Amino acid sequence: MFMNLLRENKIVAGILTILRLYLGYAWFTAGLGKIQSGAFNASGFLGNAVANPVKGPDGSVVYAWYVKFLESFAIPNVDIFNFIVPWGETLVGLGLMLGCLTTAAAFFGLVMNFSFFLAGTVSHIPTDLFLGFIILAAGYNAGRIGLDRWVVPFIRKTVLKGKEPAKQHA
Repeated sequence: MFMNLLRENKIVAGILTILRLYLGYAWFTAGLGKIQSGAFNASGFLGNAVANPVKGPDGSVVYAWYVKFLESFAIPNVDIFNFIVPWGETLVGLGLMLGCLTTAAAFFGLVMNFSFFLAGTVSHIPTDLFLGFIILAAGYNAGRIGLDRWVVPFIRKTVLKGKEPAKQHA
């Protein structure tokens, strides 16, 4: 019942638009600031995440697998992350603000938030995760008041050749 309301109600679409704009602006300004400064470098953040991993009450590393990922892939390829973090934040923000490919933007925003969270950053991330999951769960309705009103039908018609998404039965 709640999912139907979240995914189909036009009043909820208006509320989702406000949430989308708020979250999108935060992502967009964070990414654009990094791009404009031209000085973004993730190596300090990544190095700190490895040096000071998230620890449990007993002092053991909670996300050892993530620390291994950072050590073996992220740090050696920091140039990739120096590119994808600012551009990813900017594009997620644009997608959310414009309501264009909204669910994809919300998904990639959640991936980035979880990456920051696993590295030990808390800040406003729990709020962003909560809002991101609401937007993702709402699906098309989150972008109904936005470019998705035209983009999603176009994709269904041209890319998916008119196939309607399968209805889920509760």
